[in-house]
Amino acid sequence: MNNAFFYRSPVGILRVEENNGALVLCAFADGTAETEPSLSVLSEAKDWLDRYFAGRDPGRTPPLAPQGTAFQKAVWEAIGRIPCGKTVSYGGLAVSMGLTPRHARAIGNALHKNPLLLFIPCHRAIGKDGSFTGFAAGIARKEALLRLERTKDPSALVSPNDTPGSASSAMCSHDPVSV
Repeated sequence: MNNAFFYRSPVGILRVEENNGALVLCAFADGTAETEPSLSVLSEAKDWLDRYFAGRDPGRTPPLAPQGTAFQKAVWEAIGRIPCGKTVSYGGLAVSMGLTPRHARAIGNALHKNPLLLFIPCHRAIGKDGSFTGFAAGIARKEALLRLERTKDPSALVSPNDTPGSASSAMCSHDPVSV
């Protein structure tokens, strides 16, 4: 049985679930009230999210146990190696995995299935022309998250004055995600 809590972020309420001491879900759940985490790993997740949305380095992610195919997990690990505040094209991510840019659509499909938004930073994948494309939680949220990561300024979540795909100093240490 999964345990859950709801987190009120500046870009919407998140439902965060754990099973057997590892996070299995972080997804937007609009319209749900905030609750307090009841277990250690959920408290770690809340602290991580607090630091992330404050524009600070959130540190290591809590233990993650996303459910997916071997290919999806490989894609999620690959996107987890993209430093905070940086972006990569879907085709570029494919190449980094030893595939060809023609696998961009398969990469995008795998990222769309990511059950752990933010903890597995699928919002860092962009179109080859630098455009913001495909994010299960919506393009506006993707843009806001990237702005936050580039500026380290929580007010950036509501002020869209940045260029898509560009990156300045990042708020996060480069801590690859392990799935």
